[in-house]
Amino acid sequence: MTDPVSTEDAITKVTMPKWGLSMKSGKITAWFVAEGDEVAEGDDLADIDTDKITGALESAGAGLVRRIIAETNEDVPVGGTIALIAPADVPEELIDEAARAAREELDSGAVDEVAGPVLGTVQVDGRTLSYATLGAAEETVLLVHGYGGDKNSWLFVQEPLSARATVHAIDLPGHGDSTKDVGDGSLDTLAGALLGFLEQQGIERVHLVGHSLGGAVVTAAAAREPGRIASLTLVAPAGYGDTINADYLRGFASASSRRELKPHLLHLFADSGQVTRQLADDLMKFKRLDGVQQALDRLLGTLLDGDRPGIDAAALLQKFAGPVTVVWGRADQVLPAANATALGGRAQVTYVDHAGHMVHMEQPSAVVDAVTGALDG
Repeated sequence: MTDPVSTEDAITKVTMPKWGLSMKSGKITAWFVAEGDEVAEGDDLADIDTDKITGALESAGAGLVRRIIAETNEDVPVGGTIALIAPADVPEELIDEAARAAREELDSGAVDEVAGPVLGTVQVDGRTLSYATLGAAEETVLLVHGYGGDKNSWLFVQEPLSARATVHAIDLPGHGDSTKDVGDGSLDTLAGALLGFLEQQGIERVHLVGHSLGGAVVTAAAAREPGRIASLTLVAPAGYGDTINADYLRGFASASSRRELKPHLLHLFADSGQVTRQLADDLMKFKRLDGVQQALDRLLGTLLDGDRPGIDAAALLQKFAGPVTVVWGRADQVLPAANATALGGRAQVTYVDHAGHMVHMEQPSAVVDAVTGALDG
């Protein structure tokens, strides 16, 4: 999740990433590497704390950590250089020169603004669907969030994937900045919104990635138009297996205050520290928008049949013959990873340690790797 920029060809700047539309700066809470350490692509470099969530910054390439520029607990604007990675044969004087320039840039505050995702809307079946796009490569990826989420939940995934593909993150009806009307709330309606988005954007072939409810939605879309779908990546998907945490879903839907909501949010993460006051506040602001409560209640009827799952996405998957990859956090308390057995041998399943239901936020590299594998085909 770095944004590499070459200086003197061989030196790579590791910069403060832009995770989310509103992020202006980040704070390094811990470095996992020291100067002189050798790193490989995907290695964790540092923990970054934003106003929304803490995430691990990963190396986009291999080399030696030649300089660490930003100190622990230092606020760094998005785009500011925090470290330099280069091969051992790059002369020290070049490293020193690049380090001085990077430090002066941080001290002066004259950091070039980093462009975030481009926002847009489309009209599908009388509903406005909001989306964010990053990247401009030939292949296309569409990221679909889960129940009660929005396009920003992919903040740790969209940025690294944008180096390989044009990556759209969409707000489903009833969520984010999209129209709050969900119609009958059925899986077919949500899948229709997804396919309508592809049609409006002129996207003829796409790699679909869906989390939780979004996993069921992308499965339904692939069942309806399999020829348009290049691959499916399902992240802790709903509709597979016979176990679902109905108490969590009902509690999330009914919570009317941050105090009521927070105990339910603890079910989402393996690391309870991810459940911040800011996260709870943001979700309560969303839940208080006109039409949101009605949308959540109607979708709850889609997700649940009593205390059992109300969706059978596994049956729909039989209509799609393309490649399927599944990523599941071992500590998932909402849709347990044991549900993956319902896939039989139909998909390649990756179980991720130290991750709960929000595996794409806690261990995003596992999801990035899965989607990258699909792109490599």
